[in-house]
Amino acid sequence: MAHDSLQRRLMLGSHLAHYLHRQLEEQKGYTSTVGVSTSKMLSKLVGNIKKPNAQTTLFPPSRTNVTTFIDNHEIGKIPGIGFKMVKPSGVVIRKIRPLTPVKAQKLRGHYLKKPAKVQEDLVTFNVKDYVTVKQLRTMEQMGPELLQKLLGGPGWPADIGHKTWALMNGVDDSEVGQARDLPRQISLEDSYTRLDTYEEIVKELRSLSRSLIKRMHVDLLEDESNGDEAPSRRWLAHPKTIRLSTRPRGAQDPVTGTRARSFHRVSRSAPLPNFIFNLNDNVDAIADRLVDESLLPLFRKLHPDQSGWNLSLVNVAVTNMIETAGDSKSASGRDIGSMFKNQEDVLREWKVEDRDALLEHSQSETNHMSSNTDHDDWLSDEDLDEDLTSTACHLCGAQMPPFAMDAHQRFHENGE
Repeated sequence: MAHDSLQRRLMLGSHLAHYLHRQLEEQKGYTSTVGVSTSKMLSKLVGNIKKPNAQTTLFPPSRTNVTTFIDNHEIGKIPGIGFKMVKPSGVVIRKIRPLTPVKAQKLRGHYLKKPAKVQEDLVTFNVKDYVTVKQLRTMEQMGPELLQKLLGGPGWPADIGHKTWALMNGVDDSEVGQARDLPRQISLEDSYTRLDTYEEIVKELRSLSRSLIKRMHVDLLEDESNGDEAPSRRWLAHPKTIRLSTRPRGAQDPVTGTRARSFHRVSRSAPLPNFIFNLNDNVDAIADRLVDESLLPLFRKLHPDQSGWNLSLVNVAVTNMIETAGDSKSASGRDIGSMFKNQEDVLREWKVEDRDALLEHSQSETNHMSSNTDHDDWLSDEDLDEDLTSTACHLCGAQMPPFAMDAHQRFHENGE
């Protein structure tokens, strides 16, 4: 029964993913790859099967099917083993393809009884000593204890052996985090075979800047309705920092002619200029100004030499997001204009308005007034005028309304 329920859930998930996939492409023009399975790790691996614009579901959801699927992968392809490199300090470093992960290399070396060879060129790398998950998993004495001895050490997670063994068997209990309403940063980069002239740098920075601004417009702008007028756009967040990162290649060995591969980036940051938030100017004009006034000065600080940098990567990013006024908890205040525009909708559920009851009440009051016009207690205009006539005190001559005279007389009787 549980198996049938899981099958139905996977089928429903596949239909929902297909719908979202199509809507994203039709409405936004974005292609996407979708993987559907029973865990985050399996979904990532399944999604890699039909890149760049397709969908795959691991079905049926049986243990044998999962194990067979995992076993055919090279150990470095498993998320959590080969997709990240963890330094002994415990700091997780983002994977920048290509990168030889430490954990995967240790496992390859254990199986091969020697260091695994990795062939690298200017842009890509390939593992020459290919080791599958099945080869490792079925080794003699392979298990959580042996993996802890191989991978454990100062600064590494205490349960790294158990986690790695679980991943090798297709088990991943890590939760899927909820997507943030706004990104922490927006970053764009490109890799190059060789980038070492000033003209090429300017050209690539302009291209990256245009793409960055367009991405900011997609991620950080929302349409704001103004009644009958054309909708305007407002910023949901303002990045405060512009960052430029580059990755120079290592020096060439004069004997072998090979070049040591470098994964080290150098970065510089500066305040993001306010003109980037101008929605009236052309994107190309804003991008050119951003390059001239911000990115090129940052580049000169990173690389004071006039040429010969031999860069393999350039990254441009906006960071330090400050959410503008809004309704979320992380907003830097309330949007007063939006609050007044939405006041009627917000307060409608607490507003009591029964038009039929109000009409009946109004008619009832009118009829009641008409029926009492001849009543003895109803004051005419003459009665009102009479009550408002002033009277003079015969002792002191003070003028006052008739209803106040009794109190005034008591004032005299008390000897005042």
